[in-house]
Amino acid sequence: MNRRDLLSLLGIGACSFAHAALPSAAAGSAATPGPGDSPFPLVPTPLPVPSDGLDADSQRRTYARIELEDRLVLPDGFRADLVAVWGDPVADGRFGFNNDHLSFLALAPDRALLTVNYEYISARSWREGYTEAVGGTLPFEGLIEALASKGGRVDAVSLAADDPLLESVRQLAAAAMADLGVGVIELERQPGGPWRRRPGHFDRRITGLSGWRDPAKRLRTSGPAAAVFRRRERLGYDDGLGDAVIGSFANCAGGETPWGTVLSAEENIQSQVSEAVHADGSSVSPAERPFAYDGQRLDGLGNPFGLAGNKYGWMVELDPRRPERAAVKHSWLGRFRHEAVAVKADAGQPLIVYSGCDRHGGHLYRFVSDEPIRDPADPANSELFSAGRLEVARFDPPSSKGGEGRGRWLPLEPTSPVAPLTPGHFARHGVEQAILLPHSDRRRAGAETFASDAAVAAYRSRFATLADLYPGEGEERMGAILIDAHLAACAIGATPAARPEDTVIDPLSGDLLIAFTAGGSSDDGRADPAIFRGPKGQASWPYGWIMGLTDDAQTRAGSFRWRLVATGGAPWQGGMGFANPDNLAIDRQGTLWMVTDRSTKSADLDLFGNNSCWVLPSRGPHAGEAFCFATGPMESELTGPCFDGAESTLFLAVQHPGEDNGTRPSAEAREAQAHRLVDRSGRPFEQLRWVPLGSNWPSGVPGRAPRPGVVAIRRLAGGPLLADQPVPASRERSI
Repeated sequence: MNRRDLLSLLGIGACSFAHAALPSAAAGSAATPGPGDSPFPLVPTPLPVPSDGLDADSQRRTYARIELEDRLVLPDGFRADLVAVWGDPVADGRFGFNNDHLSFLALAPDRALLTVNYEYISARSWREGYTEAVGGTLPFEGLIEALASKGGRVDAVSLAADDPLLESVRQLAAAAMADLGVGVIELERQPGGPWRRRPGHFDRRITGLSGWRDPAKRLRTSGPAAAVFRRRERLGYDDGLGDAVIGSFANCAGGETPWGTVLSAEENIQSQVSEAVHADGSSVSPAERPFAYDGQRLDGLGNPFGLAGNKYGWMVELDPRRPERAAVKHSWLGRFRHEAVAVKADAGQPLIVYSGCDRHGGHLYRFVSDEPIRDPADPANSELFSAGRLEVARFDPPSSKGGEGRGRWLPLEPTSPVAPLTPGHFARHGVEQAILLPHSDRRRAGAETFASDAAVAAYRSRFATLADLYPGEGEERMGAILIDAHLAACAIGATPAARPEDTVIDPLSGDLLIAFTAGGSSDDGRADPAIFRGPKGQASWPYGWIMGLTDDAQTRAGSFRWRLVATGGAPWQGGMGFANPDNLAIDRQGTLWMVTDRSTKSADLDLFGNNSCWVLPSRGPHAGEAFCFATGPMESELTGPCFDGAESTLFLAVQHPGEDNGTRPSAEAREAQAHRLVDRSGRPFEQLRWVPLGSNWPSGVPGRAPRPGVVAIRRLAGGPLLADQPVPASRERSI
């Protein structure tokens, strides 16, 4: 990590950081490392980090033997209150599963709304906890047995209406869809400071099937894709709904607008519906993504209901204060695996919205409205999403190692020239990578792979511009491009990025911060090794980065400056001690809060222990450093950090506890891991680590199934989270 880069990005001067001088947590026991002296509240980490305050010999002794914990671990003097958990009643539904993005909206000093995304189903823990959380039973065993001879999957649409298998499939799929989407819950601050649920008329649920039975609950579509949905003649599938949409699912990251609405990002929709589309933007048949359930996976949830895949993968806007108003999928923001949104709304300037596509080789996008903002707080600004232009980032390499690079925004429009990267570009950096482009047979949906520069050159000779790839006129052609935004961006030469998972605007500098979770590869593609390189120039870097980006102007097709300002990885690898930065939040002092999303299924990442929440100060002597504020329960991910208005409460979602091993049956259910660590003097040493298998969070009761939920974290002494206040010496047990 380049400390100077982070200081420069966040506008750090010589002034001290207000409210940063915090008492440190008490030293840990012999079984867990102690955090040492720090101006920030922090918790122990499973590997030596610069902020632990220990010399080399102390690190070797402290980290030689540790045990991870199945709980949300917080600094001394803090506590977490459980606000809501999977299965709690919400409006006409329930609090959903695997909560992700959180958005806090104050109604009054002691009343607020919390909007919550529900992303996906972890098949094992969902099944184990369903009866306790929801009540009733589902045909789990029967479906596993019935589908075993079919490879665990079935095209439910092709089943006869009286086939008993169809009824079982729809029952299970409908229950899962009821646990996805978006929810709004009302909160009330209690005497003494804690926020609690207060069910009220603002409570709302948008599920994966909202509008399937009741047309009044369907979502709307804005922008050019609506013309594609309405057309009668098409190459592919027609769901018969016109521009209306049934439900929302795969809701991952999100953000807020200055006028009080919430943007919810539909990310990994390809697990539930077909992602591929035809040249005219129409969807392939639902049969292409059959329903699948074998006890370990639960996919193809859209298949039993005939959902059209081209209607998912959008950015959804809803007004938490208007539960009667339909949510809107804004097609000018593009269809791809959305996992980020940051809104810049300055009076007299166009509305700018940044978003990322979370896949290896996904892109960074920017929407620019046609009309300018007049009053950032005016609810009428939502109309600006209906007309504008979607652009995608093309990064140029930095002029020197660790230096600043430049880039430009490429418009996604019919006249944009086809100019993709080539396999040779990747070969020059020592890696092999084929190129995915819109299929050259435009009667076929989806992508085609090109493994040679000659094949790409031949493709370019056939298709000069995006207009040659996407037929039609006017809104129908533009809509087709937006529906196929990822492949269209590949075709015009956008930079394949390192899984951009979140974007946030720095309130002090106005710059954009981007969490790039991992620089690797998959069947989808890989990050550009000319841009995303490890500390020693590695073409692949699985630990991720945080980037700072400064637009030169808020104009169309503008240019920008960028630099990588924080690097994941172990300190002896050149990283800061965390792996895979994900959601970001910045408080009013400019302090960056970051949560991690390291795969708990990857042994290569086990070194970093449980996913965690980190604080990166932006001012004072510790600017450019990273401090671990919290670690999550076993096999979970901490997501959606956001603050209340006074920044005295941090809301966090605990997502998928026990995802790999399910319910932890007893305290003896654990495994031993051996890790090779390096102390601050550069000497390697061995660590024995005990790791619980499965989870019982939030109950902590062995044998009780884990349940995802949302917590509100606060100081026992009250006041801002990062404040120069005494911390009680006693240790408060966290959830």
